[in-house]
Amino acid sequence: MLDDVGDEVPGWEPTGDPYGAIIRAIVSQQLSVGAARAIHGRLLARFDGREPTPAEVLADDPEGLKSVGLSRAKVVSLRSLATCIDDGELDLGALGALDDDELIATLTVVKGIGEWTAQVLLITELARPDVLVAGDLVIRRAVERGWSLPAMPTREELYALAEPWRPYRSTACALLWRWMRTAPTA
Repeated sequence: MLDDVGDEVPGWEPTGDPYGAIIRAIVSQQLSVGAARAIHGRLLARFDGREPTPAEVLADDPEGLKSVGLSRAKVVSLRSLATCIDDGELDLGALGALDDDELIATLTVVKGIGEWTAQVLLITELARPDVLVAGDLVIRRAVERGWSLPAMPTREELYALAEPWRPYRSTACALLWRWMRTAPTA
């Protein structure tokens, strides 16, 4: 399996923009990488090539946001995020100081943000080294294929299997995501 991903350990360069990272994560929920990039590109184009501010999200017509390819649920999530920030309920500047569980609990008050979105933020934007995205379908499918399992592992089974990967489960997730993009399908 490792031969299929190359020599470089995959990772992300944090942007320093947790708001933008959360928007990208919301857009990416349950979509292929290509579809998510296309929709995110159209969202940026709607706002002159940049992420919309929370005020702009709240001022925009929800149908206009849907016109870029966002589902109704994702529009609700973006508007909930904007409201939580605008009301001061969510302080994005404080996220980095929270431990993983606190961050997940803090972000999941936003409608449409669940554990997966929070974990993706932990890995990609906050560069946390030991996050297992056990609910990710691609990760679970990769483990099924890579370990020749008879079925896709449950979240609990994946947590048990990934225990030896500590304290580098984020890197393991990145390798599994890359492998599923590059490995032969046979």
